[in-house]
Amino acid sequence: MAELPPTGLFTPRPRQVVVRDMLQRARKRLEPMPDDELTDLLQDALYSERKRLERASSKPGEKERLEVLARALLRGDRPARVDAGIDMVRYWSDEVHGHFNKRVYRFATRMLPRVLTALLSRRTANISRWDLSPNRRLKTTGNLELLQNLAHEGTLVLVPTHISNLDSPLIGLALHLAGLPPFVYGAGLNLFTNPVMGYFMGRLGAYTVDRTKKAQLYKDVLKDYSVRCMTTKHHSLFFPGGTRSRSGMIETKLKKGLMGTAIHAWQEMLQDGRADSEIYFVPLTLTFQLVLEANTLIGDHLEEAGRQRYIITDDESTDARRMAQFGRRILDLDSAAVAHFGDPIDVLGHAVSADPIERKAQAAKRRGYVCDRHGKVEWDPQRDRIYTSRLAKSIATAFPKGHHMMSNHLAAFVAWRALEDAVGTRDPFRLVRAGTVHRRLNRTALLERLAKALKQVKAGAERGDYISNLPDNAEEVLGQALERFTRYHRTRALAPRGSDIVIEDAKLCLYYRNRIVHAGLEI
Repeated sequence: MAELPPTGLFTPRPRQVVVRDMLQRARKRLEPMPDDELTDLLQDALYSERKRLERASSKPGEKERLEVLARALLRGDRPARVDAGIDMVRYWSDEVHGHFNKRVYRFATRMLPRVLTALLSRRTANISRWDLSPNRRLKTTGNLELLQNLAHEGTLVLVPTHISNLDSPLIGLALHLAGLPPFVYGAGLNLFTNPVMGYFMGRLGAYTVDRTKKAQLYKDVLKDYSVRCMTTKHHSLFFPGGTRSRSGMIETKLKKGLMGTAIHAWQEMLQDGRADSEIYFVPLTLTFQLVLEANTLIGDHLEEAGRQRYIITDDESTDARRMAQFGRRILDLDSAAVAHFGDPIDVLGHAVSADPIERKAQAAKRRGYVCDRHGKVEWDPQRDRIYTSRLAKSIATAFPKGHHMMSNHLAAFVAWRALEDAVGTRDPFRLVRAGTVHRRLNRTALLERLAKALKQVKAGAERGDYISNLPDNAEEVLGQALERFTRYHRTRALAPRGSDIVIEDAKLCLYYRNRIVHAGLEI
């Protein structure tokens, strides 16, 4: 069992050990499976992989492996079918497993603040003048001391909102600044195509997830890998929204598959009598003033292509020059990004106490939900699905509470509301095509709306609906927003035109407006 050393760095087992454990899990599941279920599972894998290879080039041995599976399904006996399925699991397990390296992690955590600051600062002439303050460009907030303690007591599962392909390196830096250990996380296989990024991601805790693979057997491999990570004391991270938010809105509908693996891992550890069996979920709300891929994401959302194109492979984040340009132009802003670590939640969706004595009492009570009076785990998949749904609801509720209001998001929201009134509709598809006459807004009227919105924002922040450090002055908020919208995008969401404000790029205005629709402002 891999334990956390005093440094807080996890030490994964060798690849062959991990793969062997994954095969044992798969065999334990496949061998008792009824014949019809086993056949359906393997036929699904064969069909899904053949369809995938019609659209993508095959790797060495892939087609041969599928032929073995096809022969086993056509005329093989049951052991041959199980072995063919296990062979698929072996290949996928080897592909998924990461390459964490402590030396690379230490190097990256020393250099990442300096490198990001270099990208985010215009003062590149003198490295000694760079401001490396953690609360300057990337701000981390939340009860970090509690999370540091929980990282030693049990296993943490970080569940962030997903905005950009830049999320992963920024989360890695946020964890370092928050005094938390590294986390293993699944990253899309397409992100490893860049050899430099792939090298560092793999050695900073990332494992590969190929979202083009739709077979249930492959999804089972990912779930088994997640369970194994948690039961071997590897803090884990996954994006419960599944993919980047195309619309810009904070996710409300979450994928529950990997959440369920935490409940399974917790019960495995209870069954083994582990004293360190507790697993705690930590919602992480990311807030960026500007988003690199905003144009592509909102375009994909409006074209309703997100259902077909689960992965966008040609957006701004795939171009290293565009990423560097983005960094140079916007990351010299104070609090260009904020990572808020929410209050921890247990595997059943309940709040976790900050008091150690109370936490022990909570843990004892929690075990009663899945164990009999003798302390033996009673496995019940239907019950666990209900618990997972409750957990998902608790996480979705926590996300908006950690959102930091940004001036450019609020200005976009107010401007979009004025556009709705001018055109006489709330249909976004009509509004993004609105003519110039409707997109030109009276500055005085806009400031009046903005002042009204600011009062509502202050009230919402006092209720704990979200977090806001915005100025009380509408003119100051608008000035900040206009300046920030000049930072990166080729066209601006909002821009001054004489005494008026014009919505220069309606799609961008919609995207940044969507960042705060959860606030429910009425203006």
